[in-house]
Amino acid sequence: MQKSILNNILYPEDLRKVSLEQLPELAAEIRKKIIDLVAAKEGHLGASLGVIELTIALHYVFNTPEDIIVWDVGHQAYGHKILTGRKNKFHTNRQFNGISGFPKMSESIYDAFGTGHSSTSISAVLGMAVSSQLAKNFKRQHIAIIGDASIASGMAFEALNHAGVTNTNLLVILNDNAIGIDPSVGALKKYLLKVTLDQTPNTDNIFEALNFNYSGPIDGHNLNDLVDEFNRLKKINGPKLLHIITKKGKGLKQAEENQVLYHAPGKFNAATGEIQYKNEKDIPPKFQDVFGKTLVELATINKKIIGITPAMPTGSSLKYMMEIFPKRAFDVGIAEQHAVTFSAGMATQGLLPFCNIYSTFMQRAFDQVVHDVAIQNLHVVFCLDRAGLVGDDGPTHHGAFDIAYFRCIPNMIVSAPMNEEELRDLMFTSQEKNHGPFSIRYPRGKGVMPKWKTPFKSIEVGTGRKLRSGESIAILSIKFLNSLTFPFQS
Repeated sequence: MQKSILNNILYPEDLRKVSLEQLPELAAEIRKKIIDLVAAKEGHLGASLGVIELTIALHYVFNTPEDIIVWDVGHQAYGHKILTGRKNKFHTNRQFNGISGFPKMSESIYDAFGTGHSSTSISAVLGMAVSSQLAKNFKRQHIAIIGDASIASGMAFEALNHAGVTNTNLLVILNDNAIGIDPSVGALKKYLLKVTLDQTPNTDNIFEALNFNYSGPIDGHNLNDLVDEFNRLKKINGPKLLHIITKKGKGLKQAEENQVLYHAPGKFNAATGEIQYKNEKDIPPKFQDVFGKTLVELATINKKIIGITPAMPTGSSLKYMMEIFPKRAFDVGIAEQHAVTFSAGMATQGLLPFCNIYSTFMQRAFDQVVHDVAIQNLHVVFCLDRAGLVGDDGPTHHGAFDIAYFRCIPNMIVSAPMNEEELRDLMFTSQEKNHGPFSIRYPRGKGVMPKWKTPFKSIEVGTGRKLRSGESIAILSIKFLNSLTFPFQS
């Protein structure tokens, strides 16, 4: 039996004792460990499988944790966790009292910054790099790994714009795999698709125009090339950007071929890669699917309805409308602020945008909701998916704040369905007339009604329902669990 290399590695200093020739074997061991864990206990899969060689090379060349690494988004950091003291705890990933599924500063000194939301890495790392300069620490390296979907976000470009006029030890690694959760979109994606390992387009380089020392693209799965390039870049001052090309899901055939499904596939057979589907007969639907299919019904009736999502067509189920009404449904990329104001612009022209944003990501567009929609009393319907607690993804993804911050916004209607039927009816009500800004919050996961496709009914705004009478205690609640805890009584 071949001796395990990973068994002898707990921290990066152990990794640096391994020969360069042995690193590909180590990569295979780490991939197997991730596949075995996610197959049995679920979690994010494709993103981490795609950066194993990158992870190894970074910790092999740079002096972590003195040198700082920030992963954007953090669900690609499973290999990083295995190599930074959490190998023997990895089986507790995303479990109560276990390790987080994302980098977490309180969990490890190697987790320099929490990154549950995208496009924050360059800003954070630039702040760290400037701080090192002020402390006269000119040797520390500051590294942001950011995907091609995340770098298209406005915040990432704000940070690139600032970093380009500094002389900090900042290295941005563009992990280009042409996909986030769903395929990347937009003009930058079209530019990057022209860049291959064999050729670079004969056009101005956008990153060099921002005063970055650009190198690449190189094969993000070639450990020798990565190690050589990192050693070279360590000696160069100022902001640098390395463009690497990787394959999301690398090492598992099904994950390479179906990258959307295997982003977070649920339980699957680790040996074959086949997903273990449950019997879905007579099972209540996911709330997101009720939204997606109901929106198609309403859009068929009301030609003014437009669907908008920031990079979540599958997760929100806007994909159904995109398939049937492709000219009336938009994935705007990881751009929540833009999604809201884009919706506002459409509303001024008499269209009715249904802007679907996860509750936790809506936090990023608060000003746009207030200034661009609510103060102008524009008719935009905000559908807040994953409202409430979301389970394994943890605190960065809980939709715990939307009721508080939407209730204080002028003109905003805040609503929540008790079940799938009420979600349909709230969506129907929201488009019947111009209510101004109208928000509908609903939870992650399955509902309670296998036969959910009921005729539409209007709901009077500002009303609730009494589900059960009593004498000793009164419970006021806004959430779908009412229909489980208190079976409906007319």
